[in-house]
Amino acid sequence: MERTFIAIKPDGVQRGLVGNIITRFESKGFKLVGLKLMKVSRELAEQHYDVHKERPFFAGLVEFIISSPVVAMVWEGDGVVASARKLIGATNPLSAEPGTIRGDLGVSVGRNLIHGSDAIETAQREIALWFKEDELADWEPSMTSWLYE
Repeated sequence: MERTFIAIKPDGVQRGLVGNIITRFESKGFKLVGLKLMKVSRELAEQHYDVHKERPFFAGLVEFIISSPVVAMVWEGDGVVASARKLIGATNPLSAEPGTIRGDLGVSVGRNLIHGSDAIETAQREIALWFKEDELADWEPSMTSWLYE
């Protein structure tokens, strides 16, 4: 099964949207295999956003993600990376489609609530960065036979 990394950013936590966001992934039928509320270290933030380190907004990204707790998650399911990106919506909430997390709940591009891995390889890197192997739970939901053939 494919896995993806999802993080509810400080604005999502501060606005009390954690339950709403988790519900959307559960309702889609994805399996939660990792979950933790955490204060992000500067080192982890810089590693996570490493791909942007040469861009002018890098420092702002790091400062924002370390400003308040984050909910880090790993979700599992068929096509979960691409499907999660659709659930999340466009980076800019003003452009995001209604029905997406950002389209329904987001206000501005600098406060867009959630991060989701953009590719399977990225998901693997991010999961390894944010979670130890023993922090992930392998389990079988009773509904699996109702979701997959």
